[in-house]
Amino acid sequence: MSQTALVSALVALGPGLDPEEVRALLARSPGLEVTRLVDGFDESWSALSTTASDAVVVACEPGSEQALWFIRETSREHPERPVVVLCIGTPNGLVRHAFEAGAEDLVMLAGPDADPAPVAEQLAFALEKAVARRSGSTSERGSALASLICVLGPKGGIGKTLTSTNLSVALAQLGRRVVAVDLDLQFGDVGLSMGLTPQRTIHDLVKSGGSLDGEKIEAYLTRHESGARVLMAPVRPDQASGIHIDFLRDIYPLLRATNDFVIVDTPPGFTPEVITSIDASTHVCLVGMLDSLSLKNTKLGLETLELMGYDRDRIRMVLNRADTKVGVTQEDVTTIVGRPADVLVPSHRDVVRSVNEGSPVVLSRPRSDAAKAFRALAASYAGQPEADNRKGRKLRRKG
Repeated sequence: MSQTALVSALVALGPGLDPEEVRALLARSPGLEVTRLVDGFDESWSALSTTASDAVVVACEPGSEQALWFIRETSREHPERPVVVLCIGTPNGLVRHAFEAGAEDLVMLAGPDADPAPVAEQLAFALEKAVARRSGSTSERGSALASLICVLGPKGGIGKTLTSTNLSVALAQLGRRVVAVDLDLQFGDVGLSMGLTPQRTIHDLVKSGGSLDGEKIEAYLTRHESGARVLMAPVRPDQASGIHIDFLRDIYPLLRATNDFVIVDTPPGFTPEVITSIDASTHVCLVGMLDSLSLKNTKLGLETLELMGYDRDRIRMVLNRADTKVGVTQEDVTTIVGRPADVLVPSHRDVVRSVNEGSPVVLSRPRSDAAKAFRALAASYAGQPEADNRKGRKLRRKG
């Protein structure tokens, strides 16, 4: 939180909370001015029209339908005032519902024994970010929720996992906090491709029961040497049936709240789990290859995303083995698919070796053209210029 920033907030207090305890917590938030603390959501709704403030803080316990109503109506009727939720207790699904209702950010105080000091800091920072975004400026520490990149490929064996793993590691090398989710629940290979042994998997997380929060999820992630962490696929195909779309809807907001990037490696096709991931995503990375069957499926994938109402500007297309001589040119790609590829990954034995060694090519062979292409992809998502894009331009001319 900057020293000069001062955010004013109306605080709406949910039932069951002690106003004095909440007031004491808020008093520890640097740069926060409480213009009014109102006990009860009906009273808070009336106060919105008579009390000026930069933002609204909704302090509530999990499972409060009144809180969700208040968030939804405030976001609709007062869009100029962002809503930040202060959840007192374990969220128990509140995270997803709060964001769906229109909350800009959510801060959790896990329980009565939790240290309020870091929570007060987080709340102050969340409010500053929310107000800055609403006013059109940007915070130096990024947006409230991470980018979720869904890596798609309607056809199997075209390099989705290759793209997911190298993108994850390349983003981690840029200093970003990254988690990769292996959503190929029956035959996921993200761990194998990164040389990781599954100790805990997404199946274990589901079977653990109880509520979800960022700290609990972190315990089920496997760390890669690059710094990227992986939520591994189940070790057996029969375990896939235990992972339902409601679980994904709950876990994605929590992962986005505690990371800079979430990369989801998907199985072929538009399964319910894949559709749920697309709905939760901020970007789609569509992977194809230089063969007619793959390009036909890539075209169908783009058309399906369009039918789902997905904005094409949020879709990047990666062409794997882009320099192979198979009778299909770069011009053919544009003609068949309807758009050129954004990133061209050349074919090389280094790529196959890196997969067999369980070490992503951006790490094991950083000077290779394939590594440069994946770093260019990562740089485009991270908003950084990348000279390696020149390789893609050369490949296009060669096509």
